[in-house]
Amino acid sequence: MSRIVRVHEHGGPEVLRIEEVEAGRPGPGEVRIRVEAIGLNRSEAMFRLGAYPVKPKLPTLMGYEAAGIIELLGDGVQGYAVGDRVCVLPTFRLGEYGVYADQAIVPARSILAAPPGLTPSEAASIWMQYLTALAIIEITHASVGDYVIIRAASSSVGLAAIQLANWAGAVPIAATRRSTKTAALKSLGAKHVIATEESDLVAEVTRITNGKGARIVFDPVGGPYVDTLAQAMAEEGTLFIYGGLSGQPTVFPHWPAALKGLSIRGWVASSIWNNAERFPRARSLILRGLAEGHLKPVIARAFALKDIVEAHRYLESNQQLGKVVVTP
Repeated sequence: MSRIVRVHEHGGPEVLRIEEVEAGRPGPGEVRIRVEAIGLNRSEAMFRLGAYPVKPKLPTLMGYEAAGIIELLGDGVQGYAVGDRVCVLPTFRLGEYGVYADQAIVPARSILAAPPGLTPSEAASIWMQYLTALAIIEITHASVGDYVIIRAASSSVGLAAIQLANWAGAVPIAATRRSTKTAALKSLGAKHVIATEESDLVAEVTRITNGKGARIVFDPVGGPYVDTLAQAMAEEGTLFIYGGLSGQPTVFPHWPAALKGLSIRGWVASSIWNNAERFPRARSLILRGLAEGHLKPVIARAFALKDIVEAHRYLESNQQLGKVVVTP
């Protein structure tokens, strides 16, 4: 028997239910892994609430990023063997499979060998955050002399964007709501930190950039504040919106965009893993960054699977610096 987490109704963290079921055997093109660590994502909290663009078909499995050891191979699976330590990439739809479990069946197309030298928690924390943050490299080619505003900078993706910006020679400007995280964000690579509820972001960015503005903005929050972000940007800059954490309608910053020639564009990590040219390049870059020390996943806190409800509460508390993980 294996413990799995399922959701039978939309709601808060308390709707996460641990159940005991037969682990089952993998079907063709699938593998079964013994889960060692699970990386939590805010999209999963939205999915649980019924607020994600893909609606759950209840009851639903949960989770799509993990690290573990292969226990069984389904028919047709090649290139892997029982005993291999692998990462599960979130390349399937939420609820289609689920890794909130002791043992999980996942498609073989969604696994990669775990990079050497990483703990299971670290291995469960790399792909979603770096493939998402890689927009600043893959699309806007962040480079020396660029300023990059990173909103929700203390999230795992925010910290990944800080690391990638530094590796590229750009200047990461961390935007966080309050100054309580300033010292921690600077210790984790932010060159500047702006507390958006305590400071005038436009004035601060103008000062930091000597009037130039930021060429790149990376924002998972959306909402009315997008107009403020646009005002802080450089001519012909790009503003990425990769989430909707505000829960409010996202305005189009008409006049800043018009007067500066800005590009406002959406972004999701699947823009890389669903692209046959981008993904191999991105995978190689991330693996090199990890091997050379440019990239290092930051674990905010680890919970046991039995405490999955508390783990989701913490995930939604905005207290964390880095990735929230769960270990069976």
